Amino acid sequence: MTSFDTSPSLNVWRALLALAVVFVMLATTGWTALRHHRETPALKASLTAWEHGSVHGRPLPDPQEAPGRLARFFASLTAEERAGLARRYPLAVGNMNGAPAELRYRANRIALGRARDVERARTHDARLSPAGQREAGRRMHRYESMMSAGRQILAFDPEGSGRAAEVFGDLGAAERVSVIVPGVDTDLLTFQRTTRRYAAPVGMAQSLYAAERAASPATRTAVIAWADYTSPAGLGIDSATAMRAEDGAVRLNALLRALPGRAPVSMFCHSYGSVVCGVAARGMPARVVDIAVAASPGMRVARAARLGTTARVWAMRDATDWVQDVPYLELGGLGHGEDPVSAAFGARVLSARDARGHAGYFEPGTDSLRNLAEIGVGAYDSVECAHNDDRCRAGLPGSSMAERA
Repeated sequence: MTSFDTSPSLNVWRALLALAVVFVMLATTGWTALRHHRETPALKASLTAWEHGSVHGRPLPDPQEAPGRLARFFASLTAEERAGLARRYPLAVGNMNGAPAELRYRANRIALGRARDVERARTHDARLSPAGQREAGRRMHRYESMMSAGRQILAFDPEGSGRAAEVFGDLGAAERVSVIVPGVDTDLLTFQRTTRRYAAPVGMAQSLYAAERAASPATRTAVIAWADYTSPAGLGIDSATAMRAEDGAVRLNALLRALPGRAPVSMFCHSYGSVVCGVAARGMPARVVDIAVAASPGMRVARAARLGTTARVWAMRDATDWVQDVPYLELGGLGHGEDPVSAAFGARVLSARDARGHAGYFEPGTDSLRNLAEIGVGAYDSVECAHNDDRCRAGLPGSSMAERA
């Protein structure tokens, strides 16, 4: 008779192996190039130049100052002086939390133009392989697209695989602000797509912005496609740990603390983006009133109440989404904890019955998108709960008008 080792230590190792294998599935889209989270040479050069710069003989403030301090500095300048800083230090100003949004858009347009010119030269660089020249061409065209009239690039970092954030709507005048946090394999080349458009951050944001306007035409909204963190790449183990999420959470909260105005903010976190939001939740400002996760592998806690936030926590998952097969546990740093749509977690569970697979929650016409848009405009009475009951609306304001009053 054969005996089998059923010791706790062996079971733990089996669980860890299962986690390592299953979380490989998180890398479902885009690039598989190796990326390292580091301050980029181009951005560092711009910041260093800023630190040695001056206005009327006065040194420029520390770019890491509190957003309010930086906002007051920019408000003290003339329009011409602000424009001059954007021209001289485009990457520094374009990524500076506290700089006016419109100035950041202008600075990033300048930075994109310079990055485009670099890549154009690389397409003819004989030192590069044909594949390298084609890669330069792809980046050149991406930068040209991001420079198109009307686009509002809130953050841009060209180094490595790159980072970016884009605004849809008038951020300064918005009555409600939505922030989309995407998952794995998000970089400058996957920031937007022609095919599978709504699986990319730009398409997600465009779709949500249109749905919010349809849900409440009288509400001024703004949506941010936030891909300004280094997400897990390819088939690595990073997607099974919180390392990338911890770095991303710092960057995300820096953005949230710098948003203009006082409008309520709703977070929409997809796939590994929900891990970022889970880690960031405790440090989010009080104006964040909703955190909604879709296709989540977990939020690094056992229960929503342990996120350390006063925001309402929502979760959804389509029945066909493969992420449901992820082992919802955390052992030795692998895994992200309890399933957010489980009763044990305690989130408000929304219907997503017609979402289209793991990347289809922002597809126009789906219940999942309608639910996210209703949350985005504060129309909580209109959301559709999962399980054909009203539990996800328990204790919420009675109407969207009451919420906005």
